Amino acid sequence: MPVRRYKPVTPSTRHRVVIDYKSVITKTEPEKALLAPLKKSGGRNNAGRISVRSRGGGHKRRYRIIDFKRDKDGIPGKITSIEYDPNRTAFIALVTYADGEKRYILAPDEIEVGDVVISGEEAPIRVGNALPLSKIPTGTTIHNIELYPGRGGQLVRSAGTWAQLMAKEGDYAHVRLPSGEIRLINVKCKATIGRVSNLDHENVSSGKAGRTRWLGRRPEVRGTAMNPVDHPHGGGEGKSPIGHASPLSPWGWKTLGWKTRRGKKPSDKFIVKRRK
Repeated sequence: MPVRRYKPVTPSTRHRVVIDYKSVITKTEPEKALLAPLKKSGGRNNAGRISVRSRGGGHKRRYRIIDFKRDKDGIPGKITSIEYDPNRTAFIALVTYADGEKRYILAPDEIEVGDVVISGEEAPIRVGNALPLSKIPTGTTIHNIELYPGRGGQLVRSAGTWAQLMAKEGDYAHVRLPSGEIRLINVKCKATIGRVSNLDHENVSSGKAGRTRWLGRRPEVRGTAMNPVDHPHGGGEGKSPIGHASPLSPWGWKTLGWKTRRGKKPSDKFIVKRRK
């Protein structure tokens, strides 16, 4: 998928790199029946306190209802359009099924308008089809993987990502995730064949701060630029070093490489090999 680079006619276009949407997107208006309202949180939780910093503003969005479960087994669906979704990095595909129902799915890479997708145990091994892991051959590239049968895909949904089915042993399959972690997943869980669309997402460069603000992200201030009362890294004369054994968060927690995963988690038994 090509990216567009701009001539440096202004400071903001000098480093700007964007996805060439015209070569991918086939429809600009979303399907009205598959939209839902989306309220902004500004990074605040139910108590009104900021739980995620540097969030707020941004363009108004409407949520696209995505079919992560792929539970219309045995009914073929035709890809009607490839669309942009402001709520995720990947593109989405509108599928019109043989019974007339329309649903959005995560658009796999290399899928095109007019292609037919199907889900279920009898589905062929083809990009865009969803099957239980028990029916997928070893070594296949997959995405949108369920953690619990019937709950819907939770893993590998970001742009350009894919996982690989490494082996099957009894009731569990060994799946290598994009992080490098190898994890046991029940063979009854469904996954979609192929990798997620928009592989060039990692090459995008905003070019200016304002474009990042449109996405709802506010400026982040370095701790070293703050006063001691505001951050453990703050204070000192001129440009000062951190002054601690390791970098700290604004609340004094160790950060930047410090492992935060809780010890003795029940799901630890499903991790065969940790991520790198």
